[in-house]
Amino acid sequence: MRIKASLLAMVLLSFTITVKAQNDTINIKSKQKNSFLKMSIVPIALIAGGSLISSSNFEKSFQEGVRNAVGDDFSTTADNYTRYVPIVELYAADVIGVKAKNHWFDQTKNLTLSIVITDFITFKLKTHIYKIRPNGSPDGQSFPSAHTSSAFTNATVLFEEFKDTSPLLAYSGYGFATTTGALRIMNDAHWLSDVLVGAGIGILVSKVVYYFDPIIKWNPFEKTKNVTLIPEIDNHQYGFYMCLKI
Repeated sequence: MRIKASLLAMVLLSFTITVKAQNDTINIKSKQKNSFLKMSIVPIALIAGGSLISSSNFEKSFQEGVRNAVGDDFSTTADNYTRYVPIVELYAADVIGVKAKNHWFDQTKNLTLSIVITDFITFKLKTHIYKIRPNGSPDGQSFPSAHTSSAFTNATVLFEEFKDTSPLLAYSGYGFATTTGALRIMNDAHWLSDVLVGAGIGILVSKVVYYFDPIIKWNPFEKTKNVTLIPEIDNHQYGFYMCLKI
């Protein structure tokens, strides 16, 4: 009788542990799902909002107002450089020893993946959605803004790396990314919707890359501290600089 009681107790204990493990797994998956949905709200809202106002009277009126404010002769090339500032911040922070979420190789891996995927999506859309730029350029590649998608990709990688250790540094990238988008509008090179959708794409792609980052665990430089690979992006050509700290 005691043996049967002991066996029954063991079965009940095993069942309880199994149920608890299953519940924990369900809770973890639920939290991950909620986390993914939460991080997608802003970029999806930007993409949806930009798509809705594209080619609308509001957008045309907004563009006209901006150009009237800055002047029809306004022109600057600063937006060609501000989009890369978050990358400079990322590696400068590594050099001076600011604690980041990942090793420099994982940073470079995530940055490169984010840039390549963002560029692919952005230029596919440009090719298939023929939209004239506000300045009348006949290339038909106004939507979405590649400068802006690139800038927000870089800014989001910077944010993900330093949001827990240096919030000011983490958020600063978005300041430069927003400046890039604003300058594209002020330069009469893009409409508001082009910039909003570009920003949404850049943020969303980078967030997804970081969401799945734990799956891609390959780092041949994990124990190396004096070598850094920095991605180079120029006219859709990709490469790397090698930085050696002495």
